[in-house]
Amino acid sequence: MKNLRILSGLVVLLTVVVGRAQEAAWVIESLSPQNEFVYDLQTGTATGTNGVIVKYGGAVMTANQISVDQKTGEAMAEGQVRIQRDDQVWVGEHVQYNFKTRMMHSQEFRTGKPPVFASGKGLTGTFNDPAYTATNAIITSDDFSEPAMKIRARRIKMVPGKYIEARDALLIMGGVPVFYLPYYRRNLGEHANNFNFQPGYRSRFGPYLLSRYDWYWNENLDGAFRLDYRLKRGVGGGPDFNYDLGQWGAGAIKYYYLRDDKPSNNANGVDVPSNRQRFRFSYLAQPATNLSVRAQVRYQGDPLLVRDFFEGEYRENVQPGTYVEVNKFWNNFSLDAVAQPRVNDFLETVERLPEVRLTGFRQQLGNSPVYYQSDSSFAYLRRRYAVSNDLPLGLNYAAMRADTYQQLLIPQTFWGWLNVTPHAGGRFTYYDEASGPGATTTKAYRAVLDTGVEVSFKSSRVWPGVKNKTLDMDGLRHIVEPSANYVYTPEPNRTPNSLPQFDSSLPSLRLLPIEYPEMNSLDSIDAQNAVRFGVRNKFQTKRNGEVVDVVNWELFTDWRVTRRLQAPGEAAMSDIFSDLTFSPRSWITFESQTRYDLDQHRFRLAWHTLTLTPSPDWSWSLGHYYVHDDPILGTGNNLITSSYYYRLNENWGFHAGHQFEARNGRMVEQYYSVYRDFRSWTGALTFRVNDNNEGSEDVTLAFTFSLKAMPRFGMGTDSARPGYLFGGY
Repeated sequence: MKNLRILSGLVVLLTVVVGRAQEAAWVIESLSPQNEFVYDLQTGTATGTNGVIVKYGGAVMTANQISVDQKTGEAMAEGQVRIQRDDQVWVGEHVQYNFKTRMMHSQEFRTGKPPVFASGKGLTGTFNDPAYTATNAIITSDDFSEPAMKIRARRIKMVPGKYIEARDALLIMGGVPVFYLPYYRRNLGEHANNFNFQPGYRSRFGPYLLSRYDWYWNENLDGAFRLDYRLKRGVGGGPDFNYDLGQWGAGAIKYYYLRDDKPSNNANGVDVPSNRQRFRFSYLAQPATNLSVRAQVRYQGDPLLVRDFFEGEYRENVQPGTYVEVNKFWNNFSLDAVAQPRVNDFLETVERLPEVRLTGFRQQLGNSPVYYQSDSSFAYLRRRYAVSNDLPLGLNYAAMRADTYQQLLIPQTFWGWLNVTPHAGGRFTYYDEASGPGATTTKAYRAVLDTGVEVSFKSSRVWPGVKNKTLDMDGLRHIVEPSANYVYTPEPNRTPNSLPQFDSSLPSLRLLPIEYPEMNSLDSIDAQNAVRFGVRNKFQTKRNGEVVDVVNWELFTDWRVTRRLQAPGEAAMSDIFSDLTFSPRSWITFESQTRYDLDQHRFRLAWHTLTLTPSPDWSWSLGHYYVHDDPILGTGNNLITSSYYYRLNENWGFHAGHQFEARNGRMVEQYYSVYRDFRSWTGALTFRVNDNNEGSEDVTLAFTFSLKAMPRFGMGTDSARPGYLFGGY
């Protein structure tokens, strides 16, 4: 009997192995009890209706009706045809497909995988060239039947998983044609080439358009090219390169040039030129598990370039450094070599050309109770002051310095709870005679003795029955950790005023370390006789099965048993410092850092932040930052900050940020952003007013958009770095 007919009402599964054993197997299965299936034993042709699935060689085809020749691999499918190979899906009504050669013909089709989808007519694919071409096609990143943004092309070429090419392409947004491209190509891999545009207006710039083309060459090289136009300032741009050499390192090279039509003058005593440029280089390599090499170059042609045009970077680091560092470490030692030259002469810098440091980690000496710790360095140092019209160049000086510090410690525990660690150490430093116009010191040897003892213990108590819905508590544990650290350093044979100052003690709002080697103000070492008292309190509970800190509060202060000679008039007790984190609920966090002056009975520093995140739909952070006027640190602040976010629905969101200086009633900065979800892409319209007390207010209006498939910013970037929303890079 030539034909074998199996009628409806029976689910049929046929598995046929054709040819040699290593060839792929055919799997043909009905999808409906009403399926009618016919198989020709002589020709190897199978035909099914009312829903059929065919599997072969990694490809899966489903359709209302399929006829497949198992010898040639040719298949004809009709009605709701769907073909899936790997992670690419093709959909059509009339499709001719060869499972063996992968050749495909279709009158109409739809295909895609995130982030790109396509549809069109006249689809043809070939085996020798694993690509498909189509006419009258549409490309979009919007996975909807009616995409909001799309590209209509006369002809497209698709290589699944690699790229799409379009000829005579027209960009359509909301049904309105907005741009024509004779040729368009987009990668479909993880790193897709794409354009980014950011239009806006800023008082300092006038109307502007920031544009960037991101490109990807391979896993070892990618980058971007920037081209910006600011009506008042001119045209600027440059290339970015990101490289990856495997175990030999990775990094970036960036260059930016701007012909500024309206540069500022006399900034910090330096005139700003019209030709403004910067160069950045970074490198990080770890050729071995215990060896790392890193380098960074930050060159800019004038002191205001980054502040004016790269505001996001400027807020993160006002004075970035240039250095090359090599680190080699072992179990007990670490060797560092760093070279730190100055490349921007308008910045004050201590050059290290080079500095080599050998650090001995705290380690036990044999089976004895004694531990050893060391820190030794050799460096040629040059202090170079900023070059300006008001400061002469005669203050620069240089000297060679060799230093070593050796310390012994005997950590002990008494009665199972009291930790006592006495320590004794010695430091010896050699300074060569200083050279340069500003040199005032001669060859010098300095010896320093350092002794002390640290005492601490930890005590805790648990109340498992404590439960409180208001404070979201399930049990309570209290941990208290008092400590006292006594340090005694007799007056060295050389005081700081007789030594060249490279690594000197700088004024700070926080309490600086008092023990070695953490205290690294090498050239400012003087007599010291002080005790640092501290106490940490923790209250912990369980929330969602995890132990969390409800309260984490640390207090610390110094008692100066003997007043320091280099600080006449210094009080016996230092200011009291407090660090507090309080989380009464999982969605409420209060953070506080304060510094209280006991003599003047006033706060010298107060920083408080209250953050509320009761739901994903809204959050609010309210902060206060207060710094009292200081004769060394300068004029203080009394700044009130606020950041509020509200998501109205799935499509709309709102973010507002404020900084108000209460000392003079000035709104330093205020910005408002409205977010809109356009399905395949998101947009943000931002309005900012910045009053930095330099004259007129700086007003900015900017529009930022980003494809969801290739987002420009990471999650939360707009809140952490709002400058990115209005052209601050």
